[in-house]
Amino acid sequence: MITEERLRVFLNSLDRGNTGFLNEIEDECRRTDVPVIRTQIQELLKFLLAVNRPHNILEVGTAIGFSALLMSEYAPEGCHITTIEKYEKRIPLARENFRRAGREAMITLLEGDALEILRDLRESYDMIFMDAAKGQYIRFLPDTLRLLRSGGLLVSDNVLQDGDVLESRFAVTRRNRTIHARMRDYLYELKHNEQLETVILPIGDGVTVSVKL
Repeated sequence: MITEERLRVFLNSLDRGNTGFLNEIEDECRRTDVPVIRTQIQELLKFLLAVNRPHNILEVGTAIGFSALLMSEYAPEGCHITTIEKYEKRIPLARENFRRAGREAMITLLEGDALEILRDLRESYDMIFMDAAKGQYIRFLPDTLRLLRSGGLLVSDNVLQDGDVLESRFAVTRRNRTIHARMRDYLYELKHNEQLETVILPIGDGVTVSVKL
C-alpha cells in the first residue's frame, strides 16, 4: 500500500530543483515562517508556464517574492508579471529580492488591498495565480474573471485548507468557519461557472486550474 506521504516524498525526490537564488529565498521563507508554495505546486507552475506560454501574468499574494521569481525564471522571454501584496513588512523584502535577482523590470509590485487594486486594473492577463488570503478568493473572483483573457489560466493555491474544506462546518473551529464556507463557495463557483472549465488537484494543499472558455 502506497501512503500519501511516501508518494509525496518520492515524487519530490524526482524534482530537478531550482536556481541557487530561489533555493535561498525558499529557505528564508521556511526559517521565518513565511508561506511558500510547495514543491508539487512549483512543478505544476513550471509545467503550466511551458504549456501556456503566458506573456502577461497576474499574481495575487506576493509574500517575499518567491513565486513571482519562480514564474519569472520559467516564463517565456518578454513575459511581464504583476504581483499584489498588502502586508507592509513583506513588501520591502520582496522588492529587495526582485532587485537582487535583476528582475525589477520584469516584475511590478502593487502595494495595497487586492480587492481594491483588482477593481482598478484594466489589462488582460494570460495567467492569474491566486495565493492570498483564502477567505477572500470568492470576493476576488468577479474581477479575476474580468481580467483573465479567453483561453487564459486561473491557478488557485491552498484550496483544501489542510483538509478542513472536506469537513462539516461544525467540525471546523468557530474562528475558521467563515473561511471554510467561503472556500467551499469558491470551489463550487469554479466548477459551475459557465465561463470556466476547472480541475481540482489534491496536491500540495490543494490547487485548482481553471481555463476561461
